[in-house]
Amino acid sequence: MSRRCTEPDSGIESLSADEHELETSCEESTGCVEELPAGEEQEKKESQPICNDSDGVDCLPRCEHCRKENVQREQVTPRKLCGGQYLMKLDSEGTYECSVTGLIFEVTKAVTINYSLLSWSKYAGLVEPPWVVGGPLFDVRCELPSTLTSIAFPHSLCLGGEYRHAVGTHRTTPRALTLPPRVPTDGGSPPAFKVLHIKGAGAAIEPSTDFSASHVRWLVSSLSPVGPLIRSEEPLLYHGAVVLYKAVDDDPSLLFRVYVATNNDSFIKDISRAVKHSKKKFIKIDKPPVCQKLLQNGKRYRLICEPEAEITPEEIEFVDGSLLKLKSYIEVYFEKPDDFTLSLVELDSDAVVWKAKLRESDWIHYDQNKNEQTRIPGNGAKTRCLLTDQQLMVIAKLFGVEWKEIAIECLQMEMKDIQQIQANEEEVNIQKFLMLSKWREREQSNGTAQALCNRLREKVSYEIVQALEENDIVK
Repeated sequence: MSRRCTEPDSGIESLSADEHELETSCEESTGCVEELPAGEEQEKKESQPICNDSDGVDCLPRCEHCRKENVQREQVTPRKLCGGQYLMKLDSEGTYECSVTGLIFEVTKAVTINYSLLSWSKYAGLVEPPWVVGGPLFDVRCELPSTLTSIAFPHSLCLGGEYRHAVGTHRTTPRALTLPPRVPTDGGSPPAFKVLHIKGAGAAIEPSTDFSASHVRWLVSSLSPVGPLIRSEEPLLYHGAVVLYKAVDDDPSLLFRVYVATNNDSFIKDISRAVKHSKKKFIKIDKPPVCQKLLQNGKRYRLICEPEAEITPEEIEFVDGSLLKLKSYIEVYFEKPDDFTLSLVELDSDAVVWKAKLRESDWIHYDQNKNEQTRIPGNGAKTRCLLTDQQLMVIAKLFGVEWKEIAIECLQMEMKDIQQIQANEEEVNIQKFLMLSKWREREQSNGTAQALCNRLREKVSYEIVQALEENDIVK
């Protein structure tokens, strides 16, 4: 059962763990390896892009303070479901790490686990000082909750190597791992980690059993939204990320949004959601997001552009905006399009925190609504390929039992249309095919694979999105 706890002691027992590197694909753009001029080689080397499919940059980068830990643990790639959910099927007892989110599950036998990433801003009123957000918030569900003994949550703090241990490697028999509390070498107090366990309209702050350079471990009391909190007497240092978006319209000028964030999946997903709901259309610019230096809470930073551009505001004070519903950003405006370099620097030292070279090729030919590259034949006219009956049948067979709800919500079908289809056809796959065919007919010249993918992306399984984007359906 859940417990509401008093303030922690100055020391916290540490468990094993290692800095891990997440290697997954970005949802909105595909990373590529490019040859860089000599001047940019260091930028690429120090700021490797590590992206996930949850609208952003998922990663705990291998920073200079954390990279010494290199314990290997068994990683499992989950199945991606509609609505941003993940499903992981584990075949036996042990400890497993999700290759997409970084969550580490300790189970006593074979089990299926469902989980999804949540926004902290929805629960801002439940986080009170001196506690602050320490990492992403997850809702975890399990068919047999008693088999899930512990969860280790990735955090976005850099602990500078003073408290490094490793979160357990895969083992046949799960066991509680505890190590003596460690005292930092500078004589200060170690950070205190706990977890916020949200239950209905309220929440309890529960103890963590261990923490490491990359994770906070929690013994499962019950399953509902949970995320790590931290309290520290010292200034907090974060693994940071810079995320870029470009406005897309008919204006020849260039307008960018630059978000400076903690490397926290919940934060990054909130940014993506805010951009999608903006009155302007934006595309995400694929540049190495990971900061070369740590971000410090309360420290001031300046964004510099070469050649000069209009930057508003020119300086910011960094704070973790995870709990804020409205995410702050820096606006960069160019009257005339040209290649340029953006640099984020510390105001007090001029040290470069992040740097990227942007070129016209980073956004040219992209569709206004999505990161969709338009094919332009030799005569310069844009062409679109309508979905064929064969392609629609491939997609129809991938839909699950929720196809009617998706048709109404995403494709603006009416229930009477679905009922009419079901009355005239008994075979379910044909029903789904006829539904998609009706959508294609209504869309006319826009009945393309990309248009269908754009409509379905947020609600359908990863298999459907993959089929539309990769299996020769989207050309």
